Amino acid sequence: MTTNRNAAHPHAGDAAGAREPKGPASDPLQGLMVSPSGVRGIVGQSLTPDVVLRVAGAHASFLDPGPVVVGRDTRPSGAWVSRLTQAALLASGHDVVDVGIAPTPTILFAIRHHGASGGIAVTASHNPAPWNALKLFGPGGTFLAPAQSEEVARRARMGGVAWAAHTHVGSIREDPDAIARHRDAILALAGFDRPRIRARRFRVVVDATNGAGWEATPALLEALGCEVDRLFCEPTGRFPRVAEPLPENLGALGERVRATGAAIGLANDPDADRLAIVDERGEPIGEERTLQIAVDWALSLHPGPVAVNASTSIGVDRIARRYGATVHRTKIGEAHVAQKLIEIGGVIGGEGNGGVIYPALHATRDGLLAAAIVVDWLARDARSLSERLAELPPVIMVKRKLDLRLEDTEALSEALRREFPDGERNVLDGEKYVWEDSWVQVRASGTEPIVRILAEARSREDAEALASRAGQAIERSQTHARAR
Repeated sequence: MTTNRNAAHPHAGDAAGAREPKGPASDPLQGLMVSPSGVRGIVGQSLTPDVVLRVAGAHASFLDPGPVVVGRDTRPSGAWVSRLTQAALLASGHDVVDVGIAPTPTILFAIRHHGASGGIAVTASHNPAPWNALKLFGPGGTFLAPAQSEEVARRARMGGVAWAAHTHVGSIREDPDAIARHRDAILALAGFDRPRIRARRFRVVVDATNGAGWEATPALLEALGCEVDRLFCEPTGRFPRVAEPLPENLGALGERVRATGAAIGLANDPDADRLAIVDERGEPIGEERTLQIAVDWALSLHPGPVAVNASTSIGVDRIARRYGATVHRTKIGEAHVAQKLIEIGGVIGGEGNGGVIYPALHATRDGLLAAAIVVDWLARDARSLSERLAELPPVIMVKRKLDLRLEDTEALSEALRREFPDGERNVLDGEKYVWEDSWVQVRASGTEPIVRILAEARSREDAEALASRAGQAIERSQTHARAR
C-alpha cells in the first residue's frame, strides 16, 4: 500500500497554521469504538462534528495526494456526517468523488476504478440505528492495515491536521454510476452461468433492511434472471428489524418466503457487505452457511488457499479438504482476512458472519457478490436449498454476547484456563479453547461495547454447555475485578 507516512500533508507548506500540537489532556476519541476498520460511535454523544472533522482530516493527512471516494448508507445521520467528512477532505487539499448512498463494497470498488488514494464509508454497518461510523480505506480498495489505522487514530487524537490554503483546496464531483459499474463487474466474473440461473427462474425475496443495498442487491439478482420480491427495500434508513441479519431477526423474511413460495430469501445488513440466507421453508440457515456455500462454489472452480477468521466454523476446513485446499486463520476483522488473502494468493475467504471475500473481484466483504454466488451455486442442482445444504458440513454453533466492557483481561484469562484445562489454548484473537471437534472462544468486540462468546460442537447441547461455562467464567472474573 502506498501511503504518505509523513506527518504533514503534501500541501503542508501552503497550509494555514499547520502543526501537530501536543495531545490534549483528555482523549477526544473517548467513548468511540476505534478499530482497524475506523471509528464508530453514537451520534450526538461520542460521534460529534468535532470527531468527524478530526478523523476525516487525520485520514486525509495520512493518504497520498489524489482523490478520495466517499459514500454512505441510508441512516438519516449519514447526510451530515458525509458532508462534514467531505468538507474535511476538501479543506485538506484532496478532491472528493461522491458516490452517494451505496453499499460499502461498491465504495471500495470505486476506489480502484478512480485510482483514488483512499476512501471513507459513512456507515455503522450492523450497529443499531443510533450509531454511525467512518470506515477508512486506502488505495486499491482495501481497509488500512492495523498499524496504519492506529497511526490515523493517533493523528486524530493529536489534532495535527494540515489544512490547505485557498489555492489548494479540493474539488468535488459525483459518480452516479458506481453501483452499476460494480454490478457489471460481478456479472462479468468467470464462473457464473447466467443461462443456467435464468432457466431456473428463481423467485428470491430480498430484505435490505432499508439500507444501502435497497436497490443494488435486487438489481443484480434481476440481471441474473431472478424474479425479485423486495422486502424493506426503501432508502429510508429506518430499520424495520434489528440491523444485524442474525437468524432471530429474519422472521419477516421467512414469512414472505413461505407466503410467496420463493426458492430463497436473502438479507443484507445496512451497508450490504454481509449476506444472510433463509431457505425455501422460510428457515434461516445461519450466517456461517453463506461462507460455506461461497467456499464450495469457488473451490469447485479453482482449488486454492482459503483465509477465514478465528471465529469461523470448522466446517470451512472440512469443505477445503474435499478440494485439497489449505485454510489459514486470522484475527477477527475484515482487514485481517483481506490482508491474509492478498499475502497467500487466496482463492476465497471471509468471516462466518455472512461476509464473503472473493479476491478475483476485490479483497473486501461483498454482500452483492455473495448473493450472486449463492444463486449460481443453487442453480447447479435441481434440488431445493434445504436439500443442497445436506452436502455441506453441519454447523452447530452458539453465539452469545454480554453487554459489558472487560475490566481485567488477566483475570478473565486465568478463569478460562481453570474452566477449560483440557482444551488447546489459542490467543490469536481473544481466548479460544480447542478440542478435536469443538471449540469455545471469548473476545471483546471491536465494534460494540460487548463481549462475544462463540462455541461449536457436534451437538447443540454440547455447544450450549461450552458457551454457558465460558459465560460463567467471564462473570466470575469480572466480579472479582470490580470487587478489587
